[in-house]
This record gives sequence, C-alpha cells and structure tokens, in this order.
Amino acid sequence: MSPHLVNKDDLNKALETLKNGGLILYPTDTIWGIGCDATNEAAVEKVFALKGREKTKSLIVLLHNDNQLASYVNDVPEVAYELIEYADKPLTIVYSNAKNLAKNAVAVDGSIGIRIVRHPFCEQLLQRFRKPLISTSANISGEPSPTCFDDISPVVKGGVDYIVGYGQHEKGDGKSSTVMKIDPSGKFAFLRK
Repeated sequence: MSPHLVNKDDLNKALETLKNGGLILYPTDTIWGIGCDATNEAAVEKVFALKGREKTKSLIVLLHNDNQLASYVNDVPEVAYELIEYADKPLTIVYSNAKNLAKNAVAVDGSIGIRIVRHPFCEQLLQRFRKPLISTSANISGEPSPTCFDDISPVVKGGVDYIVGYGQHEKGDGKSSTVMKIDPSGKFAFLRK
C-alpha cells in the first residue's frame, strides 16, 4: 500500500469524530495538529482546554480551496489569491473580519489565520467534511511543537477522540507555516517566516 493512499476507514472515523464535536489528532502539510470543526464553539473550547492555551490566542483554520475564503472572511483582498497561488511552502494568511466561524476561534480583533492546505489526508477530509478545520500544533501550550507523530505527548494523544492513522510513520520536517497578515486594502506583512 502506498504511503500516500488514504484509508477510507481512517477518513470516515475522523469525519464521524468531527461531526460529533470531537477532537482529532491529524497530520497536516506542516506538523501534526489537534483539529475540530472550526464552526463548533464547544469543540473549539475543548482544544483550548486540552492545550492549556490562553483563550486570547487565536487559532489557525484550514480550508482545501481558496474559493471557500469568501465564506469565512469579509472582503478577501485580491492579492491574497495571488499569494496563495504562488506560495511554494505552506502559507497561513491572517485576514481581518472573520465570519461564520466559532467566536472562540477568532481573535479578539476579529481576525483569523487561514491556510489552504495541500496534503492528501487533509484535502480529502476537508472536501468530505465541507467545513473548515481548526489546526493547532499537537502540544501542550509552551512545550515544543512535535516534528513527527512519535514526539507527541501521551497527554495530547489521550486527550483527543480519534488519532488518524495516516502519516504516523512519516518523519516531517517539523516546520510551521509562514504567516502573513493582510489587511482589506491588500497591504501585507510577514509575522513568521
């Protein structure tokens, strides 16, 4: 079996967990993440509780296609589509004026970080789920982000409702995405390179 073949049973269990407001532990195009339905406030609350993360810190949301941006952001600047198209590595863009997401997923100033994910498992999961996913590093707040599945603490593994099988044996580079902030006028700045 190819390492890039997504197991339907694995995908279905992850979907079922998300639909029931649960947390999943899953591989992304950057590092392993804790995920949930980004429109479900109770599920997002569980993410903060598991990570011990301050609620003032916003989370990243994953989508599988930039056509979906307008559903979750008011006034997407045209330059955002160009940045996404030409990005050669994972790029998270922080947009102003988020909408249709759980209130506790959005920053106090109304902004949200969104990444269009390019990853076999995530893309299929997002296409079938038809909602955005929360993606936050699979660690307790203040601890180092895991570079591979084996680095994830037993506390995190025990705190989620489903652990995705896909990608557990792959060694990632452990790099987080580049983060840019873009304002409605199209002006942008790097927050993390």
